[in-house]
Amino acid sequence: MADETGARVLPRLQIAIVAATGIWTIYCLLTSPYPYYAPLQNGPTLAILGGVFMWAWRRPQPTSALACLCGFLALHALGGKYIYSHVPYEHWAQGLGLPSPNHLLGLPRNSYDRLVHFSFGLLMVHPIRQALMRQGGVGPRLSLYVAVEFVMAGSCLYEIFEWLLTVFLAGQDADAYNGQQGDLWDSQKDMACACVGAIVAAALIAARRLASKPRAVRTQRPS
Repeated sequence: MADETGARVLPRLQIAIVAATGIWTIYCLLTSPYPYYAPLQNGPTLAILGGVFMWAWRRPQPTSALACLCGFLALHALGGKYIYSHVPYEHWAQGLGLPSPNHLLGLPRNSYDRLVHFSFGLLMVHPIRQALMRQGGVGPRLSLYVAVEFVMAGSCLYEIFEWLLTVFLAGQDADAYNGQQGDLWDSQKDMACACVGAIVAAALIAARRLASKPRAVRTQRPS
């Protein structure tokens, strides 16, 4: 969208989505019960959000793609507030009169990080695909495949980043940031959650694309 002078202007809804995500992230940062670790968790989130805003401003994107990106960042901001390992979803469920999520799903630990990794796959495929089609000129099928592969590669690179972080940070700080919670297979499970999320997103996009294709209607005359 452009104004009368031809300058690029973001739609109001997109501005509202980015602003709400920024306010939410700052709130999570300032109200964290772990103020020592909160800047490491949510400081980069604000920088990424700024990058998302500039990207959407310079390269027009559908609102749905921007909403997916901001939705993921909002989920991450909440996890960062409680350094992931201590997100009190059990307490929230009890307050709402709902059954224990851990007991219901047979989870041995706080698994909010698994939800965010799954959401990374689920919510990132659509904006990546849109960017490939709009800015890269990639076809619908190939862009969907590349988006899934991008999510898988991104998840792998993030786990490598976490591993390198443990090399440079003190042991206690690294454990608090990674939220491994004593699980030796934490990295593999996180990547698996992202992969599943990406595959689910791809299946939903493919199903919607097939459903939206025009169908040839043939009328048969009675003989």
